[in-house]
Amino acid sequence: MNRTLSFALLVVGIILIVYGLAASDSLGSGLSRFFTGAPTDKTIWLLIGGTITSIVGGIGLISGARVP
Repeated sequence: MNRTLSFALLVVGIILIVYGLAASDSLGSGLSRFFTGAPTDKTIWLLIGGTITSIVGGIGLISGARVP
């Protein structure tokens, strides 16, 4: 995987995680947690997507560091 693409995936993943954490502190997520015991679906998907994207980008950077 290209190092630039891996770095971009890592940055996008971190941004998604930050948005997910901000969404978890929102009023809508708080109300959802109060009534259902779980945050909103949007919050969950942002955190899951950000985590997966960050992991893929990080693995791409680590595996791309090897020089043949």
